[in-house]
Amino acid sequence: MIYLDNNATTAPSIAVMEAVRRALQEGWGNPSSVHPFGTEARESVERARSQVAQAIGASPREVVFTSGGTESCNLAILGSLGHEPGRDLLVTAHTEHSAVRECAAAVESGEWRAGSDRGEVAWVALDSEGRVDLGQLSLLLGRRAREVAIVSLMWANNETGVIQPVEQIAMICREHGVRFHTDATQCLGRVEMDAARIGCDLLSVSAHKVHGPKGVGALFCRRGVSIVGQVVGGPQERGRRGGTENVAGICGFGAACQEASEWLARPDTPPKQLAQWRNEFESAVVAAVRGAVVIGERVPRLWNTSLIAFPRLQSEALLIELGRHDVAASAGAACSSGLLDPSPVLLAMGLDREVAHGAVRFSMSRLTTRREMDDAAARVVQAVQSVARAMP
Repeated sequence: MIYLDNNATTAPSIAVMEAVRRALQEGWGNPSSVHPFGTEARESVERARSQVAQAIGASPREVVFTSGGTESCNLAILGSLGHEPGRDLLVTAHTEHSAVRECAAAVESGEWRAGSDRGEVAWVALDSEGRVDLGQLSLLLGRRAREVAIVSLMWANNETGVIQPVEQIAMICREHGVRFHTDATQCLGRVEMDAARIGCDLLSVSAHKVHGPKGVGALFCRRGVSIVGQVVGGPQERGRRGGTENVAGICGFGAACQEASEWLARPDTPPKQLAQWRNEFESAVVAAVRGAVVIGERVPRLWNTSLIAFPRLQSEALLIELGRHDVAASAGAACSSGLLDPSPVLLAMGLDREVAHGAVRFSMSRLTTRREMDDAAARVVQAVQSVARAMP
């Protein structure tokens, strides 16, 4: 089986599994306790905090541990909406991950907080590649900056891999005195990150996208930026996220970040090599399958992500056939009530429904090999041809 669904989750590395085992067997104390068991656990948590901070270009005090990327995004948005009276406008885009998109919908409906009024969301315009219209964003903030609680726009899209100009977005937000959050879940361990240089106020990451364990993530919260905690019941994480820390998961997260930082620092620039393999994979598939379209190929995108649309075919049928050919991938669509709906992200980019229905995402990790990509291209072509032959 060739695993090409790494944007969904990655296999935990040996070092990560060892860090988790050690924390469970030897460092299982409550990190809030003052006795030696608690002290040992606290030291492990803080060591991991430093490893995560180094990976994202932050100071350890700016790292808040959470249960994952979804909670980090929710904490950034809802914690900002509840921070300053009079600022109740959320600015985001329809191409965001559901962790942000559905949070925005809850704000609009008033469901985000019991008994609250409906909030307001401003959806920024996008081009055909899914990139933010910077001019429109600047005009919006110029008119309504005093109402804006937060701008939330992702660094790289989880379906297309398209990279947003986050430094320019951050600069526009700073010029208008507006808080900026970016969902960087797909970037950790794949691109060099420097939250301080980017200029964002808040940044979300998750461990299981970088060969770490599931159920743990982090929110970068720039020094001086205040948020209202959404999980209450304890003083943990400097009052920003209550509850006893997931020590084993946090230790695994730290180990994953350490490995990722070392990999990105290698002199042979492995991301460029893997990007070349991705490009060759796409070329082989497009050359063999008439009408196949690579989404986002004309703009900067993550080296590991390839979203290919096969018009007039159904992604669900393609995924089933790919499974028969021992290729694990995913669709830019979700099966709901027995109906396969096109991805909201692709529709927001203006793609025709017929094209969006047949979109399949292939995503590599740093463990993916050249031979796997070559073999995968041949298997994908065979699977697509098989599905096409079966159509009436």
